[in-house]
Amino acid sequence: MHALSQAHRKEAPINAHEGPNVSRTFDAKNNMWAVRVLPGAYYVTDARDEMIVTVLGSCVAACVRDPNTGFGGLNHFMLPNNETADWNGINAALRYGNFAMEALINEVLKSGCRREDLEIKLFGGANLNVGPTLIGTKNSEFAVQYLAQEGLRLTAHDLGGARGRRIHYFPETGAVKRLLQKPTAERNFVRQEQEYVSTLRIEPVEGDIELFG
Repeated sequence: MHALSQAHRKEAPINAHEGPNVSRTFDAKNNMWAVRVLPGAYYVTDARDEMIVTVLGSCVAACVRDPNTGFGGLNHFMLPNNETADWNGINAALRYGNFAMEALINEVLKSGCRREDLEIKLFGGANLNVGPTLIGTKNSEFAVQYLAQEGLRLTAHDLGGARGRRIHYFPETGAVKRLLQKPTAERNFVRQEQEYVSTLRIEPVEGDIELFG
């Protein structure tokens, strides 16, 4: 990792893709900026001193980058698809997978990347509630089918199950660190996703740290 000066630690860099559902804090452990992406948002960067963080329950996140330049980003969507982008009477396109995937992929392609060079990894899609809906499964299936229909290669994935995940994505290298949430955090995930809160609580995590290089 590249060391940051004290000046950089005091003043966060400006990125046009930061909005109400994207925030940053300095992560002293990794000596870099942690950019947190909430549901209904995406973020792209080519900065070596940034990692992208998100917390997933039934939602899915795609990590997309150009491996030749290290430019890439992450999205976070809540439901598979919607043709009108309408969410309870308001336009909320990026909460739906079809809009979120298109937006992130196009943003990486605009950097000059070729479609065939895209490196794409998928995470999330847990079913935290037992019932007939299985939103996590639907989100996972949508994301995989979307890539297949678009002729895009899926490089790695960690989808499904019954546990929430915290994702740390490093676009420069393409590495993804996945941490499973403790079972005690699941009620919080369900409430947060249903209410679409403006922030996500990151609960303590445990074990099962895997690096998708």
